[in-house]
Amino acid sequence: MRVLGVIPARFSSTRFPGKMLAKIMGKPIVLWTYDGAAASALLDHIIIATDDERIADIAESHGADVIMTSPACRNGTERVAEVAKKLHLYDIVVNIQGDEPLISAGIIDALVEDIESHPEAGISTAMVPVSSERQWRSSDIVKVVTDRNGFALYFSRAPIPGKRNNTISPRRHIGIYVYRWENLLRISRLSTTPLEREEGLEQLRALEYGIKIHCLEIPEAANLIGIDRPQDLKRAEKAIRRR
Repeated sequence: MRVLGVIPARFSSTRFPGKMLAKIMGKPIVLWTYDGAAASALLDHIIIATDDERIADIAESHGADVIMTSPACRNGTERVAEVAKKLHLYDIVVNIQGDEPLISAGIIDALVEDIESHPEAGISTAMVPVSSERQWRSSDIVKVVTDRNGFALYFSRAPIPGKRNNTISPRRHIGIYVYRWENLLRISRLSTTPLEREEGLEQLRALEYGIKIHCLEIPEAANLIGIDRPQDLKRAEKAIRRR
C-alpha cells in the first residue's frame, strides 16, 4: 500500500493565532512536526497543506512539498481530504496535526501497520491510559471506550466509562488519524451529525455513519504535547530537550 502523510497547517487559530510559525528553539512548530514525520519508514510522501503563503514559504524553504488549500476548510480533516482528492496514487492517508512538535516516526508507523492489519477498519487512531482523575474529568481531554477488539464504541469529553466498580482503566484519545483513502473522501462529503455537534468531535461523524475506527494503545503517544496556547511552547521545549 502507498501511504501519504498530510500535515494540515492553518495560520489562524482562536486561542493562538499564527502558532504554526511560533518557534521552539529557533524552529517553527510546523517544521518540528514535519521533521518528526519525515523520519517515518512507511510514509511514501509528505505534504504540508496550508491556506497561508507565510507557512508555505517557510515550509518550501525547508525542503517540504506544499499544496495550497482553500481557506474555506472548516477543519484539518477537510484540508487533508482536499489534498487527497488531488492525489489518487495513495491507499492510505495519515492526518498529522501540524501543532504536534513531538510527533515521532514510531507513532506514525505503528498506526499505519495497525490499519493494514485490520482490513475492516476505515480509520486507525491512537489512545493512551488516562493518567489522573483530573484528566478523566476534564472536558479538554477526549476519552474513548472500545470493544474487545479495540474498535471504538464512543468518544466523549465526559468522564467515560463511569467508575462504578473501578475495574476498567479509562483511555484518552490522541488525535492522529490514519484513513483508507476512500473513507477519508467519504467522511469529507458527509453532513455533520448530532453527536458530532453535541460533543464537538468530528470522529463521531465516522461512527454515526458506520465507519469503524480501530484504536491502538501507543504508550509513546502519552508524551505528545499539542500546542494550543503560548504557554505550551515552554513545555514542548523541555520535552524536546529531554529526548
